[in-house]
Amino acid sequence: MIFMPPLEEARLIKRYKRFLADIELPSGEQLTIHCPNTGSMFNCMSEGGRVWFSRSNDPKRKLPGTWEISETPQGRLACVNTGRANALVEEALRAGRIEALSGFHALKREVPYGEENSRIDFRLDYAEGPAYVEVKSVTLGFDGSPVAAFPDAVTQRGAKHLRELAKLARHGIRAVQLYCVNLSGIEAVRPAEEIDSAYSQALRSAIEEGVEVLACGVYLDAQQVYIDRPLAVAL
Repeated sequence: MIFMPPLEEARLIKRYKRFLADIELPSGEQLTIHCPNTGSMFNCMSEGGRVWFSRSNDPKRKLPGTWEISETPQGRLACVNTGRANALVEEALRAGRIEALSGFHALKREVPYGEENSRIDFRLDYAEGPAYVEVKSVTLGFDGSPVAAFPDAVTQRGAKHLRELAKLARHGIRAVQLYCVNLSGIEAVRPAEEIDSAYSQALRSAIEEGVEVLACGVYLDAQQVYIDRPLAVAL
């Protein structure tokens, strides 16, 4: 995925009201931009740290830009726009870069399913039957560790998705939890037990029911981001 138009660099002044961020450009101009991340962004940003944003000239938009990348306190780059994760996964699926999910003949997005009014991110159709794939964007890293973690805040919605996947698996339908780790310098991902123990338990229960857990890492810089490798899952 190439960032078009090219991203612009700035410094973070502060993030607030969850969806807003004040930034300062090299010229000294200050802007308020959209923060497209519902999580806590724990360990993912620091006031005064470098950020990159995409600018919009759409006159209907209230804000002139969207926060895309953050330099973390650990010196990594994080793609903080969680809306990018599904697009990255779809790009990689269609290019055959996620080997464990290759060979499908049809791909559908946002398919209704389950018993709790859910929509799956991707349904992949194979000759032997469908696979339901739920994607989560991961940006939580730690000092001195190549292992990222999910979630960065309590997520009842994430636990619901795991329950839905587990129900599919119990009925013999392929169900996959895929972690898209949008953070540089990472080799593995784990459940963040210290942040949301209920989610961690839901993940373990889903695995016992037959849910597959996969993870992929990205190449990331201010020009582009794309999935380039599988990652280990540390349970």
